[in-house]
Amino acid sequence: MEKESKQIMVYQAQNGAVEVQLDAVNETILLTQMQVAQLFNVQKGAISKHVKNIFTTRELERESTVSVLETVQTEGTRKILRKVEYYNLDLVLSIGYRVNSINATRFRQWATKTLKQHIIKGYTLNRRILEKNYNTFLKVLNEVQELLPESQISTQNTLELIKTFASTWLSLDTYDKDSLPKSGKIKSVFELTASQVSKLIVNLKEELIGDKEAGLLFGREKEEGRLTGIVRTVFQTFNGKELYPTAEEKAANLLYLIVKGHPFVDGNKRSGAFVFVWFLKKTNILNTQKLTPEALTALTILVSESTPKDRDRTIGLILMLLRTK
Repeated sequence: MEKESKQIMVYQAQNGAVEVQLDAVNETILLTQMQVAQLFNVQKGAISKHVKNIFTTRELERESTVSVLETVQTEGTRKILRKVEYYNLDLVLSIGYRVNSINATRFRQWATKTLKQHIIKGYTLNRRILEKNYNTFLKVLNEVQELLPESQISTQNTLELIKTFASTWLSLDTYDKDSLPKSGKIKSVFELTASQVSKLIVNLKEELIGDKEAGLLFGREKEEGRLTGIVRTVFQTFNGKELYPTAEEKAANLLYLIVKGHPFVDGNKRSGAFVFVWFLKKTNILNTQKLTPEALTALTILVSESTPKDRDRTIGLILMLLRTK
């Protein structure tokens, strides 16, 4: 629901929030009685009744919440200059807590949740606006630094961390909303065989044993054919179409199935991680600036500790990392 007046646009978001867009010259939000009625989906008479009660109980004062402005209105074919009452934000919010409608109920639920968050955390965030106005967000962070008290934790370092990992906060929000990517972007033309994977594991085993970081059981299959089954699953086709057509999908599923499938007596996590990065490099999508050793470790542990029911979300997290520029 939207209503536009001059440069002001006000509507109610799906979660009940009152969203307002206005130009920079406006210093407050002024809505007509009709706009408020449309916002909360009630008749103008209901708004008049609530406004009267608000002033009668002295919850708010008319002088500070109502402005009478001359507004050009179109009546038939004529444009007439009339004096119209405009309500400020304080009065609009007060009305929202009194009106009996579905829109008003949603508004109250949103307002209560927002107020609770603000009281407990000391701040509230609008993630949609945060994504849209990222540079402004960083500027505000610098200004917030001056308001925070001195402590043993460096304010400067804290803000730098927030800036450095800004994409992480949005990625975590994506995870919470279960809107992770389902596919990759790079079409895969490289086919990996079980024999190649076995040779990779042998090479890794030799290096680790040489460094005294693995034993003879490392990379030994529990049952013959387990590794072959995993590789065939990742590269299988159905009706001439690949189950995982992109390089990112193949890499993510190789990591997941080797780590979670436990094809080896020992070294499943290390083997899965090595095959994962080897395949990324072979398909020219390995970005070591993004996929650091620490990030690979965390990703592998995440896969290992995940539950089977969260497989799609776990794969989605890996795809999000690989797809992010």
